[in-house]
This record gives sequence, C-alpha cells and structure tokens, in this order.
Amino acid sequence: MPLGLIADTREVVASRELLVNLVRRELRSKYKGTALGWAWSLINPLATTAIFTVVFSTVMRVEPPIGVDGLHNYSLFLLCGLLTWNFMAGAVQGGMGALVGNGNLIKKTYFPRRLLVIATVVAAFVSYAIEMAVLSAIFLVVGVNVLPWLPLVLVVMVLLAFFALGFALMLSVVNVYFRDMAHFVALFMQIWFYATPIIYPITLIEGIENGDSWAGGYPVTEIYSLNPMVGFVESIRDMFYAGHLPHWQPLVLCVVVTVVLLFLGNRVFGRLETRLAEEL
Repeated sequence: MPLGLIADTREVVASRELLVNLVRRELRSKYKGTALGWAWSLINPLATTAIFTVVFSTVMRVEPPIGVDGLHNYSLFLLCGLLTWNFMAGAVQGGMGALVGNGNLIKKTYFPRRLLVIATVVAAFVSYAIEMAVLSAIFLVVGVNVLPWLPLVLVVMVLLAFFALGFALMLSVVNVYFRDMAHFVALFMQIWFYATPIIYPITLIEGIENGDSWAGGYPVTEIYSLNPMVGFVESIRDMFYAGHLPHWQPLVLCVVVTVVLLFLGNRVFGRLETRLAEEL
C-alpha cells in the first residue's frame, strides 16, 4: 500500500469518533421529517421493482433465468441487481456532493475533509445492508436458503463500498472546482445503469454475440464484461438467485479496479483538498 494512502488511513482511524458522529448525522437526516422514516429505504426499491416487473416482465416479456431449485421470479432477480446498483449510485452521487453540501463546516474548523465523503458512503452502506437483510428474508420465505452465502455476499458488498468510495473521493473534490460535474455524472449514471445487467439477464448480451453482432472488431460480451458493475451485480445474483459460487474472473476485475480507483481517488483528493475552503 502506498505511503500516502497509509498515512491518510491512519488519519481517518485517529478521527474515528468524528466519523461515527458524521455517519449518525447522515443517517438521522436522511428521512428527517418524514412520516414513514426508514421505511422509505424499503418502499422505494420495492416500488421501482414493481414498476420494472410490470414493464419488462409483463409487457416486454423479459424472462429471468432459472435459479436455484427451479426459482423463476423476475422480482427477486431484479432486486439482487437493483439494490446493489442503488447503493453504488447513491454512495457515489451522495459522496460527490458531500464537500459542497458541508461548505460552512469546512470553513469553520479543520478536520480530515475526506471524513465527509467516507461518512456518506458508510451511511449508504448501512441502508444497503438493511435492504439486503430484508431481501435475504424474502428468499428464505420463498424457500431459498441463502444463509450459507451471506459471508461471501458481505465481502462483495464491502468491496463494492470501497469501489464507490474511490469514485466519490475523486468526484467530490473535482465537483468543488467544477460544479457541472454533478450533471455529467447524473447523465453518465443513466447510461451506466442500462449498460449493467440489472433489468435484463446477461444471457441477452451473450445472445447478441451469438447472433454475430460485433462492436469494433471485438465480441460484445468481451467489451461488456469490462464494466466492473457487471461483476458486482452478477456475483451477488449468482449466490442469492442462482445458488452457486460467482465466477472468479469478474471478481478479480472488480478487485483490481477497486484498488486502482481507491488509490487514484485518494490521490486526487489529497492533491486538490488544500484550497477547498477558498473555493467553497
């Protein structure tokens, strides 16, 4: 691990009490003033799942693959990917606005600025963990035992959190100097969502390749698999929905991309954080 990243990690660990308080603030403010409170963290993905199920499963007739023990349920297939995507997108976009949204706090006192971004990602991860726990309970109710997969699923979830953190660190500090960044990222997220097998099975992409459709001289699936979110979504879906170990190649790509992204994100943050107070 590079020395700069080690020093920054030690600084964060030394400020862990402040980090815990920032995470608590994020969690308390998320649904502050609403009647249903934390229930919205479950209502929102379930409502989205219901809409997508009607549109893509009922109207467009998108067929999910056959899962473990003959499971054939589009809603459960969708939730495995949708909850994972929602966490990543929410953590990245929320972390991106963490510095701008706390400009007054940054101007008043010194503290490790990256704590604001980390707190946003951690708070999003807490919501993600609760949602995945509920999803696990739903699988158990329908007769699919996902309990043996929970430790490995948790490892993939934590890896995804570091992936999102690397992105958020980089984008948060760039967003201070270039405020249009938030709009570009929002547009990119929409494209990225449909470039990830969330509402459709990855077998559809493999079917395009089998139909002799090529892009730039390379197989479609080869290009498609370069998207690291494919590895994250498919790994969780493999364990929960299909009931088998995820393929190792996409996971290796996820690990490599996460390490590189976390290093670059922290490096860019360290380079640009010196003038945050003046810019804000």
